[in-house]
Amino acid sequence: MFVAQDTFFRKKKLLNCRGRLLDLSGRAVMGILNLTPDSFYDKSRLAATADAVRRAGEMLGQGASILDLGAQSTRPGAELLPADVEWNRLSTSLTAIRKEFPSAFISIDTFHASVAVQALDMGADLINDISGGSLDPGMLEIPARYNAPYILMHLKGTPKSMQKAPHYEDVTAEVLSYFSERLALLRSKGAHDVILDPGFGFGKTLEHNFTLLKNLELFALLECPVMAGLSRKSMVNKILNVQPEDALNGSTVLHTIALLKGVDILRVHDVKEAVEVVKLVSAVQS
Repeated sequence: MFVAQDTFFRKKKLLNCRGRLLDLSGRAVMGILNLTPDSFYDKSRLAATADAVRRAGEMLGQGASILDLGAQSTRPGAELLPADVEWNRLSTSLTAIRKEFPSAFISIDTFHASVAVQALDMGADLINDISGGSLDPGMLEIPARYNAPYILMHLKGTPKSMQKAPHYEDVTAEVLSYFSERLALLRSKGAHDVILDPGFGFGKTLEHNFTLLKNLELFALLECPVMAGLSRKSMVNKILNVQPEDALNGSTVLHTIALLKGVDILRVHDVKEAVEVVKLVSAVQS
C-alpha cells in the first residue's frame, strides 16, 4: 500500500503567526518584494512605495500566501547595510502594505534584530533570517518574544564571502547538522514555529545546490516546514546559460521538483506560475 511521505515525519502544517493561523497543508507561495536598488534580478526591484503596494496586491491576487519584504540585497558579493539604512528603506512600504492589506501575512527578510523588532511592532508576522542568527545573535530571542514564526536559513560565510570556494565534506549532512543545532538553541529560547531553508546559492557551488535539491526529502527528519528559494537563481541560469530575466521556465521546473520532494513553501518572484505548479503537483499527489 502506498503511504504518503508526510505520514512518516509529522511536520507542522499550521503556523501560529502572532495569534493568526497560517495553513501550509496545501503548500504556500511566498512572493518576493525587493525594496532595493541592487537585487540580482532587476525586474524585481521596487523603488517607490506605490510600486511596492501595487506589486503586493498583484501577488495576493495571484494566490500568494505570504509577502516577503526585504530592504537590502544579499546577492553574492553584496556589502551589508547597517540596520538604520535597511529600516529607512523598509518602514514606509511595510506601513503602506499593512494598511492596504490588513489580513495579509507579511514576512520581513532581515538579519538585524532591531529591524525585526521594529517590523513586528508595525504589524509584520514572520521573520526570514538568512543568517540563522549568526550575523546578529539577538535575533534568536525575538521569535518567542513576539510569538512569530522564524525562517532559519543556512548560510556559509557572509553574502560578501559566501561564494569564494565554499567547501563541504557532505553538504546535506552538514546543513542538517546545522539545522539540528540551531533548532535546539531556538527552542531553548522558547521559539515555537521554525521553518527551514537550506539556502540555495548561499555559500554553495552548483554541485552543492543540486545535491541539496536531490536530498530535500531528508529535511523532513527535523519535523519542521521546509522552504525553498530557487527562483531565477544561478543554479538555473548556469545550467541553461540564461540571464535571470529568462529563467522563469527553469525556475518552474525546480519548483516542481522541490514540491515533489516535500517542500512546504516556495519563495518566488513569479507568484502566478508558482501557484499553478502547486495546484498541478497537488493534483498528482492527491
